[in-house]
Amino acid sequence: MGRKHTQSVAQAKDIDHCSDGLQVETHMTRRVRVITETWETPLITSYDLRLIDGGQLPAFTAGAHIDLMLPNELIRSYSLTNPQSERHRYVIAVQKDRASRGGSKWVHEALHPGNVLVIDGPRNNFVLNETVEKSILIAGGIGITPLLCMADRLSTLKRNWELIYCSRRRVDMAFIEILARFGERVRFNFDEEPGGKMLDIAAIVRAATANAHFYCCGPLPMLAAFEAATAELPRERIHVEYFSAKQQPAVAGGFKVVLAKSGREFTVPPSKSILDTLLDAGLDIPYSCKEGVCGSCETKVLEGAPDHRDLILTPEERDAGKTMMICCSGSKREKLVLDL
Repeated sequence: MGRKHTQSVAQAKDIDHCSDGLQVETHMTRRVRVITETWETPLITSYDLRLIDGGQLPAFTAGAHIDLMLPNELIRSYSLTNPQSERHRYVIAVQKDRASRGGSKWVHEALHPGNVLVIDGPRNNFVLNETVEKSILIAGGIGITPLLCMADRLSTLKRNWELIYCSRRRVDMAFIEILARFGERVRFNFDEEPGGKMLDIAAIVRAATANAHFYCCGPLPMLAAFEAATAELPRERIHVEYFSAKQQPAVAGGFKVVLAKSGREFTVPPSKSILDTLLDAGLDIPYSCKEGVCGSCETKVLEGAPDHRDLILTPEERDAGKTMMICCSGSKREKLVLDL
């Protein structure tokens, strides 16, 4: 799984470096204004966000996301879709989820041109390797959002790449006009239109060149098929972005969490996560998705054995036990000491 480490100290200023020499600032909140909202599909709307003073936004790399601090006290992560060369704006696209927990529903109903909101980031857990001989991008539905930025970046660099964009019907596809500019590098798959069928991801993997890198973002069934099809490939060639959890969080509770910097100690009760326990105690902890898919709450572990439930850490990082996502992961022992 492609990822880039992020620090998890509240309100810290982290500096990462883009491949083109630009610096990327993370964990810094800023106020932006909605300039335009664009109807992409019946359920997907894109938003052009710019600093209220008209200045430059922090640089970002393809695959990055920002957090929206919504007025209803929710925090939601959305991928940046516009070219990473743009510094004057961030563009996100939000799909209205029928099972929305309040995030996408609020955005679609309340976010309009002229509105001001607070954002955090950008951060990138879905990093594009710009140096490989071939990149194969596979998108499903709203999963096109980070891959659109990747396609633009690879095109700018004149790399060898292709994108397969899957949807039930053509009317459900966003950014068709933008993607058309890439010509034959992009192909579409409609599984519910006449003659359509589900994309055979395993066949795509078999037909790829020996050193190709694969990127996939979409619904859970597609990601499961992708991981099965690429299971035998070297891990560094496989890059996945999840928008939702694929397993339940660790909320059995019954263990102690010690915060090394303050010396404070908490008992995590049953049915609560470490993050919720600390938030209820009034601590200022960075977080967003609460599902272990965004990396915002990544925290260093100084002692103990985390029960990992996230979709960010690699197997090697999980085995090392040096860091964890406290929104969804628990403890296998009676005590965890965190670098907080």
